[in-house]
Amino acid sequence: MILDLFAGPGGWSHALSMLGVRDVGLEWDVWACRTRVRAGMLTVRADVARYPVWPWLGRTRGLIASPPCQAWSMAGRRLGLVDQPLVHQAVADLAAGRDTRTKLLTACQDDRSLLAAEPMRYLHALNTVGEPEWIAMEEVPDVLPLWKQYASVLRSWGFSVWTGIIQAADYGVPQTRRRAILLASRVRTAEPPAPTHARVAEPESLFGPGRARWVSMAQALGWGATDRPVPTVCAGGGPGGGPEPFPSGSRKTLSDARDRGTWTPRPDGTAPATTSATGAHRWSWSLRSNNQANATIRSIAEPAGTLFFGHRANECTWVAEPAHPHIDDEELVTPEPIRITAREAGILQTFPAGHPWAGNKGQQFSQIGNAVPPLLAGHLLAPHLDVPYKPDDFTLAA
Repeated sequence: MILDLFAGPGGWSHALSMLGVRDVGLEWDVWACRTRVRAGMLTVRADVARYPVWPWLGRTRGLIASPPCQAWSMAGRRLGLVDQPLVHQAVADLAAGRDTRTKLLTACQDDRSLLAAEPMRYLHALNTVGEPEWIAMEEVPDVLPLWKQYASVLRSWGFSVWTGIIQAADYGVPQTRRRAILLASRVRTAEPPAPTHARVAEPESLFGPGRARWVSMAQALGWGATDRPVPTVCAGGGPGGGPEPFPSGSRKTLSDARDRGTWTPRPDGTAPATTSATGAHRWSWSLRSNNQANATIRSIAEPAGTLFFGHRANECTWVAEPAHPHIDDEELVTPEPIRITAREAGILQTFPAGHPWAGNKGQQFSQIGNAVPPLLAGHLLAPHLDVPYKPDDFTLAA
């Protein structure tokens, strides 16, 4: 079997299903577990730090691990960096068969920091029976030094190992999400998958097949390719239970809200725009990551910035600017920001539009922000499974 530690709402699992196999996910968060069950994913609700290893011995082909990133993320207090020496010590001890986690945990500034050492507890036990055949791990970039420590241990056990930083947008994810990756194998040379996309499209040449341009938010969401009105706002309050930017009620489009205008495709079909009732004005839309002064703001013609939510679940918004700045400002009534929906955020993480997110909006956004993009996961996993990878199978807004 394939064991998925810290399985979340199913980023790795959805990728595996598209590759024709399944994993067993260990996950503690109840809402992520409910999402997984709704999606038909094999799930054990358990604390990875307390769950025994012996049930997996003699039956584990692959091990996947994406420890919680909150202790290390730029979006949090980053106490994981303060605790990093303790985490390194825990990994070294566990690799030698010594369990010092209880002692080290009392010294940690963030009790989640030590979770990044948990995969080594499983790997040490599995190695005693010559397992697993392959390993894939993912975390925020600041965890790369820890992955290099893992790599040193795994090489001493006979693994080929690669560690490095991967840009998700280089693999067709409509988001510039950088992640520290560890890939290891007992049976083949571990190496990163070849990028399929680039910031600027690269034509096919004698030196390679070329790469497509990074996928934009508009492309992923299908904006401009259909007549559907976008963005939308939903009844029932904003993410985390806060009020919507527009009054609650049935699903509304921008034209329903204070006569701001209606959505129409741009002439080139690449991105949506708005016009007033008279067709006099047009708007360009961007996604703002949060309300902070240094928030990332990206046009819908670009990939999103890294999506993170948690306590900022209700701060990721679509914001409008005049598409024609030369128009007299007095003629314009700028549309108010519109909060991103869970469906839209999930698509930008390359989950299918119909992924069955469980919980309230805050709980859904927390799952989405912490997940591995399935499209990226598929690129990382396919070589280990000896199956052809078809990125086009990962339908998004369709």
